[in-house]
Amino acid sequence: MKIRLVLAITFALCVSSTLLAQPKEEHKLVQFQMAIMKRGPAWDSTKAEDRNAIVQQHLKNVLALLTSGKLIIAGPFDDSSDLAGIFIFRTASADEAKALVDTDPAVKAGFMIPEMRPWSSEDIFKKAVTEPLKMESVYFGFLKKGPNRKEGDGDTPEIKKLQDAHIANIVRLANMKKVVMAGPFGDDGELRGIFVFRVASMKEAQDLAATDPMIKIDRLRIDLHPWQVPVGVIP
Repeated sequence: MKIRLVLAITFALCVSSTLLAQPKEEHKLVQFQMAIMKRGPAWDSTKAEDRNAIVQQHLKNVLALLTSGKLIIAGPFDDSSDLAGIFIFRTASADEAKALVDTDPAVKAGFMIPEMRPWSSEDIFKKAVTEPLKMESVYFGFLKKGPNRKEGDGDTPEIKKLQDAHIANIVRLANMKKVVMAGPFGDDGELRGIFVFRVASMKEAQDLAATDPMIKIDRLRIDLHPWQVPVGVIP
């Protein structure tokens, strides 16, 4: 991952005036559409044979979308949370992405409920090789507002100093090739953005996240999940 990507993302996540002086060409962000897939009401109530049929239809649809290039990356969370996984679309509009995800057999059957979010990143993604489809394990972290984040405090000397340390830490992790994917959400909600770690364990991802100065002071919190994604999509 390029350092310029990390700097651009950090600005968008934390609204730092420090990065406004950076040349625009140094951090080109592309807007994608992310579907956060939550487990739906039919997740536990469907008979096993019906579930298997729907899952197979779902996987066939995912492969078709990956092949089309509209879906750039998708994969399940490998834990017992109420989140099923993530789809990220490269489409002309949010409506197009929503229409694509709504046609998924698992969504139509009530297995999954998509929550659509505009999401930005430098376009680092490679096209998935689907024949045969191979998966790798990474760790997906949602960055959320922490209790010590106060409106309007971003211009204070204390927060600016912490912001500089926050940026330096992300650059360090990117140079170590531990953070391999990141970007901000395009709305002003509870979720601020994401980090994806390519590391050996959840414990290592947690330990690396804990080095972030903004997480240390509880201005940001991170919610980590093991994530299965197609090999080769994330450099």
